[in-house]
Amino acid sequence: MKRRGFLPHPVLSAVLALGWLMLQQSLAVPQLITAAVLGWGLPKLVDGFLGERLQVRSWSAAMRLCFIVLWDIVVSNIVVARIVLSPTSNPQPAWVPIPLDIRHPTAITLLATIITTTPGTVSCVVDEERRMILVHALDCDDVPGMAAQIKQRYEAPLKEILG
Repeated sequence: MKRRGFLPHPVLSAVLALGWLMLQQSLAVPQLITAAVLGWGLPKLVDGFLGERLQVRSWSAAMRLCFIVLWDIVVSNIVVARIVLSPTSNPQPAWVPIPLDIRHPTAITLLATIITTTPGTVSCVVDEERRMILVHALDCDDVPGMAAQIKQRYEAPLKEILG
C-alpha cells in the first residue's frame, strides 16, 4: 500500500477535529490536542479503507448543496409531520427509480445518504450494475417528477463537485 503523506485525507481530518471540538464545546488545550490527534490519527489509521482521495472541483457548489440539503431536511420534516399527525392524510407511497449519471462510488454513496437523510425518502437499493438507485418515498404522486427533482437538486451538484 502506498503511503500518502502526513495528512492523507485533509478534509476528513478537519471535519473530525472540528466535530470533536463542537462535541466538547471547549477550546481548552487538552481538547485542542485531542482534536489534533484524532484529526491526524484516524484518517491515517483507516487510510487503506477509504480508497482514492476525492478532489473537490467546486467548493461553492459544495456549499450550495449543503444549504439545499439542510433546507430540504427542514421542509421534509414539516411535510412528514403533517402527513403523520393529520388524521385525514392519505399518503401515496411509491418506488422511484433514479437512473444515475454519476459514476464515482463515493458520489453515489453521498447521493444515497442525502436521499436517506431527507425525511420521507429512503434509498433502498443502489444498483451499480444497472446504474440506478431505487428510492422509497412516503408520499409521491409523480414518480418521474420526483426522480427529476432528485437528479436536479442532488445528483447534478454532486457531479459538479466531484466530477
